[in-house]
Amino acid sequence: MTDPLTTIKENLSKLTNAQRIIADYILKNSSEVAFLTINQLAQRVNTSTTTIMRLTSNIGYTGYSEFQKGLQQLLRAQTAPQNRLEVNLENVNKDDLWGNTINHHLSHIQKLMEQLTKPQLDEVVHKIISSRQVFCISVRSGLPVGQYLTHSLNRTLGNCNLVMADTSDWVDDIINMDSEDLIIATSFPRYAKRIIDFVKAAKEQGVQIVAITDSYSSPIIEYADTVLICDSISLAFHNSPIGAMVVADYIINATAIGQSEKTKKRLDKVNNVLTNMNYHFKEIETE
Repeated sequence: MTDPLTTIKENLSKLTNAQRIIADYILKNSSEVAFLTINQLAQRVNTSTTTIMRLTSNIGYTGYSEFQKGLQQLLRAQTAPQNRLEVNLENVNKDDLWGNTINHHLSHIQKLMEQLTKPQLDEVVHKIISSRQVFCISVRSGLPVGQYLTHSLNRTLGNCNLVMADTSDWVDDIINMDSEDLIIATSFPRYAKRIIDFVKAAKEQGVQIVAITDSYSSPIIEYADTVLICDSISLAFHNSPIGAMVVADYIINATAIGQSEKTKKRLDKVNNVLTNMNYHFKEIETE
């Protein structure tokens, strides 16, 4: 069977007016629909679940579940690194790749300023400051964001831990978490299942969840209390963490400055330990 979006386009003439409205919404919002329940889709389009079921049946699927699985498989294929690279090779100007890279990130940072508000970010900072423990969870392309947040927030507050969902035995951590704890989860396509499993289990423990992800169609959205959308598109094949790193940098700045006295005391203590162990390089004194 062809992919679900192509199947819809090929069968538009067979659909009723009500079904065409649903089909049009799916074609324009496929990445969102891939993770919506049938009830959620019905609410979005202001229709009934029965009409949606009839649509999927008319285009050759046994039901909405089978159609949605096909849509998810299509999106996974589209976000596969090799496919992204192939598409980008057709559009990128190889003769000015350096300039294109700079302009690409500048436009994405400008977009961040438009879509993320200071109150929204400061709500995250407040949650960090008021939490007993902060856990930054990430894998692969999201790992630089988790590492950066963990290192700097821990220097400020001393209660931040990095969890690499692919390698750590996080079940032992989750059973001790509760509503006084906070998770900051970074999740980019193709959305590692281990992160979703972690966040879902933590949510059941009452843990607050902050999600840093690329779109509102991301599967982690379902479990997040606060969502920070950071586009991860690159000019090649990979998920770029640059936008999310800018957001992380603001969170670190705001946390340190908002707790300036506490931060200064901790930094003094850390510096004393490092000095006593001769941690930093010193130039050789010459006569």
